[in-house]
Amino acid sequence: MAIRLYNTLSRQKEAFEPINPDEVTMYVCGPTVYDNAHVGHAMSSLVFDIIRRYLEYSGYQVRHVMNYTDVDDKIILRAQYEDVDALELAERYIARYGKHLEDLNILPASVYPRVSTEMENIVKVVQGLIDKGYAYEVEGDVYFRVHKDDDYGKLSRRKLDDMESGYRIDADTRKESPMDFALWKAAKPGEPAWDSPWGPGRPGWHIECSVMSLEHLGEQIDIHGGGNDLVFPHHENEIAQSESFTGKRFAKYWMHNGMMQLAGEKMSKSLGNLVTIGDFLADHEPDVLRMMVLNSSYRSPLTFSDEVIEQTTRALERLRGGLRPAFPEAAGASGAMLAALTAQLEQTRAGFRETMDDDFNTAGALGHLFDLVRSINQARDASATQEELAPAQEMLVELTSVLGLAIESASGEEAGAAPFVDLLVEIRKELRKEKLWALSDKVRDDLKALGVLLEDTKDGTTWRWDK
Repeated sequence: MAIRLYNTLSRQKEAFEPINPDEVTMYVCGPTVYDNAHVGHAMSSLVFDIIRRYLEYSGYQVRHVMNYTDVDDKIILRAQYEDVDALELAERYIARYGKHLEDLNILPASVYPRVSTEMENIVKVVQGLIDKGYAYEVEGDVYFRVHKDDDYGKLSRRKLDDMESGYRIDADTRKESPMDFALWKAAKPGEPAWDSPWGPGRPGWHIECSVMSLEHLGEQIDIHGGGNDLVFPHHENEIAQSESFTGKRFAKYWMHNGMMQLAGEKMSKSLGNLVTIGDFLADHEPDVLRMMVLNSSYRSPLTFSDEVIEQTTRALERLRGGLRPAFPEAAGASGAMLAALTAQLEQTRAGFRETMDDDFNTAGALGHLFDLVRSINQARDASATQEELAPAQEMLVELTSVLGLAIESASGEEAGAAPFVDLLVEIRKELRKEKLWALSDKVRDDLKALGVLLEDTKDGTTWRWDK
């Protein structure tokens, strides 16, 4: 089954056929860096990391660009408030977000362009749009003529006449149409500015992404991604200016993730209802956030709450439970049990591919992985040896890693402590033989306090880290 993905442009699932058969070009809108990023920003980065990982697992080479918007009104206002240079302030938050991406096990993008280093290219494209009649200059500002673009509104399914009729009365009268949007803004006193044919100024928000995609991925790309709050006006305007400049279709597939919600509202700085990535990672391991994203459709809103976090943490532990070793006294499972485990391996791989091929249905893919974990646990309980469990556990590690989960990873400190835990488990076994129950329970309880959980069964005792 070929990959099918939902294209916001067509409002339906389409067969994925990249422009070049073996390579995928993907541009994802990154954050505007004027404050600490919140878990909603992380959600978008995680969604497109998962998509990229699966495309690479499917044999494609992915050239992935994620930008940083480091020239923006919000950055300028924040820098003025803190009395610091605007680009220095942006750089501070770029470094912080980069560290969060690393902590969340998000693959590095091929390129991380930023607006401040693309000014020459931006000026070139704006001038090109003027030369083609799609833009005009007024007192140092440059605007895009939306009426010149015959299919403006095709992404958001909005009609230009309807948009204009609902526009504010106090719109800028210098513009030919109230819907015309800024490509270049004349500098105001005290603001950072760059030279241009229209005087000192800085670019409008929308032109920045068009230019960075053009410069780093070419005139046409396969996937353009971002949050669904960017469909209009940002992505709509990107299409208008990019296709007017090149005369070619800009992006073949438009993909948008749903918003992170807290108390039923979109998480945002303006509403003040956000949880920063740093705050989340201070209390939870990174895979909990990734698991939250995996456990839902990437196109749907994702509820953030303590209850959801608790449920997700338990689900993550269920996955890790599939990697518990065989019992020390395991004599081997029956032929029927091993045949069932082998059959489950085939079903898991096929089911995983089928669901992920269907618009990256990660929740469905997790369902197949939990079926595999259940079969592994049944085989372990039926006295399967470690050798008999190994193929299924190797597949579990392989497929969870495709999703970006690191369920087998242990810190160096944990790995170094493992031999000592094994020794204590063996000592406890001897204590139980001697019916020294109080000492046996003390070993168990002290290990639990140190983050080690013991599990006693008829076939012996196993242990695991309490994540």
